[in-house]
Amino acid sequence: MHRQEIEHSGVLLVDKEQEMTSHDVVAIARRSLGIKKIGHCGTLDPMATGLLMLVVGRATKIQDLLMSEDKEYVGTITLGQTTNTQDAKGEVLVEAEVGDYSEEQIRAVFDEYTGAFEQMPPMVSAIKKDGVPLYKLARKGQEVERALRPVHVTSYEITRVALPEIDFVVNCSKGFYVRTYAHDIGAKLGCGGHLSALRRTRSGRFNLERTISIDQLKNGEREELLKSMVSLAEISLMRGA
Repeated sequence: MHRQEIEHSGVLLVDKEQEMTSHDVVAIARRSLGIKKIGHCGTLDPMATGLLMLVVGRATKIQDLLMSEDKEYVGTITLGQTTNTQDAKGEVLVEAEVGDYSEEQIRAVFDEYTGAFEQMPPMVSAIKKDGVPLYKLARKGQEVERALRPVHVTSYEITRVALPEIDFVVNCSKGFYVRTYAHDIGAKLGCGGHLSALRRTRSGRFNLERTISIDQLKNGEREELLKSMVSLAEISLMRGA
């Protein structure tokens, strides 16, 4: 194996900005590093910010392993409006009056979505039906049957209640839809709701501490970007391999 290939392999931690797709970030990294073999670990919606893990070179071989780990998100639910995408990007389908809910009532609903339960994936998602991503069918106005998927919430924290907004932190399993979590909590409260802000703050053992900004990724020196990567050796130590 070429020494250069080993040196140019690792995980680059990026703090994604709003209005960018995860694929946009990969494209910028390919240009800046001059390396084609780059993938990402877990899509972040364009609305979301925060930790996006890019696997570079030989690190693409551990992509699935890194994607399978628990995540932490910080988000905001806006009650009283249900949207077709379950987030602020979608069309408002239903508007309802927001009750004068106490923190205890809100906490009781969050408690119902703690531990193991099932989620119905949103139509606007990358899950495929007969090889076609659901979001493409949703754009045509099609609604198809989706299978419930098992998910797990390890812990949550409600950090602010200023109705109609609720700020929260959630630690959850792979494949968890925070949009659906917000939608379901709003529905259970009886007034509906959607996800109006989202930031990924952790994935497995990685957090925001070593992230680089999009500006650094676009304009940074190639050598500095390569140095900022987490090496495969370091990942092995972190995972106790």
